[in-house]
Amino acid sequence: MTSSPDARPLRSLGFIHLVPFDRADPGRGLRDGIELFRYAEELGLDSGWVRTRHLQYGLPSPAVFFAAVAQHTERLGLGTAVIPVGHENPFRLAEDLATADALSGGRVLAGLSVHPPGYSDTVNDVVHDAGWRDEDYTYRRIERLRELLDGGQVREIPVYSGIGGDLDSERVEPHSPGLSDRLWYGGGSLRSAEWAGRAGFNWLVSNISSTADGDLDFSRVQRAQIDAFRAAHPEGDAARASVARVIVPTDGASPEQQRKYLAYAEARTPRTERVHGGKTIIARDVLGSTDEIVEFIRQDLAFRAADDYLFELPFEFELDDWKQILRELATSIGPALGWRPGYPPQ
Repeated sequence: MTSSPDARPLRSLGFIHLVPFDRADPGRGLRDGIELFRYAEELGLDSGWVRTRHLQYGLPSPAVFFAAVAQHTERLGLGTAVIPVGHENPFRLAEDLATADALSGGRVLAGLSVHPPGYSDTVNDVVHDAGWRDEDYTYRRIERLRELLDGGQVREIPVYSGIGGDLDSERVEPHSPGLSDRLWYGGGSLRSAEWAGRAGFNWLVSNISSTADGDLDFSRVQRAQIDAFRAAHPEGDAARASVARVIVPTDGASPEQQRKYLAYAEARTPRTERVHGGKTIIARDVLGSTDEIVEFIRQDLAFRAADDYLFELPFEFELDDWKQILRELATSIGPALGWRPGYPPQ
């Protein structure tokens, strides 16, 4: 396998999970998610991240899930990829994230994004309440969240009068020191990359991105965004970037699993061969042996510029399939890339 001398040292290895569930029995899917996170820690992986899904059969409440996962793990980083902050009140989200962070011992890695409500007006009135038309859905919404997580003052506390108020605080509580430094912006355009850099966030990219000129070379487009992020960031080249892709190792899979994996990848390939909506491009799923996956990562322009590698787990699979993927990631792929298990994310 060919080595890439310009690749950055791999800082951490993790996965992203949708935590899907059956409409008739959502509890089982959520408990399977907790078991997968427990298993990932047992393997020595550094972090497990969750998607946020609203009005779908996937996890809508990462902070609640993390509070449960924290009772079954001790070291694993708990990431969100990502929370669409347009659905959230920044004040309440700050309370929930800080509570989960305190319960987990400071392990929450909050990935965020922002965009205006995307449903019809009628549905938006239900999801966001009638005031959504007047809300601010710019990057400022995320900056407000960070200020609250950082302990920014919300109010002044009057002198205690002996009637209530004995537990009052001027800031969001619980306050979890360091959480405001563990924020990622999940983006896919040069504009968002440059903003995240200027704002001093970490940068997270996945298998969906935006092309400005119709370029279908996904790794080249994504590398340009990572470079733009670091060029704008106060820390420059030291700014942290994470890359996530759908990667499915076939080593260690049963013949039945291999057939399932191949059918899955083949069905999704056509969508990667064109631009969607004028600017959206999708990375091709990586399916293959450990050697093939390691070689792909070493040659991919975006991975070579990343500090952290995240494997996106196919949501159509089942617990045994996800465990097989994580097992290969931790025992074969990661070590071949120079990673060692069991160290907490920095």
